Amino acid sequence: DEIPFEPIVFREIYAKGKTNSVFQFESPGMKKMLKDFKPESIEDVILLVAAYRPGPMQFIPKYIESKWGRTPITYPDPALEPILKTTYGVIVYQEQVMQTAQIIAGYTLGEADILRRIMGKKKVEALAKELVKFKAGAVKKGYTEEHAEEIFHMLEPFAGYGFNKSHAVAYSIVAYQT
Repeated sequence: DEIPFEPIVFREIYAKGKTNSVFQFESPGMKKMLKDFKPESIEDVILLVAAYRPGPMQFIPKYIESKWGRTPITYPDPALEPILKTTYGVIVYQEQVMQTAQIIAGYTLGEADILRRIMGKKKVEALAKELVKFKAGAVKKGYTEEHAEEIFHMLEPFAGYGFNKSHAVAYSIVAYQT
């Protein structure tokens, strides 16, 4: 059956941090994030459930400040705006790591998934080889080696700790139902 996502639930429960016993949203840190961010939709809840992880967690203040227009949204590269717009310019989901490798370095989807797995397992030798490949692909696409390396290193923490979006969606729907 279809779940009606009622705006009042977001305004009166999530945005006020009234989430005792709500799956994924009952900790004091989650409640504070909810009160500061004030989610207005299931998409917001999906972002927050994924953001409250070791990789993207450091950017929670940026999400909040950007959402409320107090900080402009910036992107690591203008070509990444389409995939990072809904997450306020910050990589949150594993898919965004993979899409970044495709956009910046010309990786195939399969190669991007391998890169994500190597980054997630922090295999030093394999990472060094991937960096060379990533920079070469980015140079072919017109980027500088320096910019490519900067983006590559920006991806590393997210590849290891980021959720895939479908996982975040499933958690958010269970949370909404609770």
